[in-house]
Amino acid sequence: MDRPSHQGLRHLALNARDLDAMKHFYVDVLGFAVEWEPDPDNVYLTSGRDNLALHRAAVLPTGPAAWANQALDHLGLIVSTADDVDRWAAFLESRSVTVIARPKTHRDGARSCYVKDPDGNTVQIIHHPPISNE
Repeated sequence: MDRPSHQGLRHLALNARDLDAMKHFYVDVLGFAVEWEPDPDNVYLTSGRDNLALHRAAVLPTGPAAWANQALDHLGLIVSTADDVDRWAAFLESRSVTVIARPKTHRDGARSCYVKDPDGNTVQIIHHPPISNE
């Protein structure tokens, strides 16, 4: 099976300890626009060619479990079509990569699946209509 193409790393999701301060920084300081704010715990930003998701972080442990106290929730690889998400899932499974969340269409019209990289980071393969080329 041939490897499908992707459009690179243009989606990032961060756990935010202070969501209001993070939103202020990315919108008012760096110039991102609010694309969608579905609830008080999530805001999706864009600069026109990317997507930055900010999610209110739960209280995270300290001490031996402090490695879990990272800002990165997942990283996303943008694909051109919704069908590409399914092709990627099939390709990754053919390479013995475990798909931790099967392809699904989300309430905002995006379609994605999730896998883990070798270090345990979550990687999302996503077709996000505002920024995917169709």
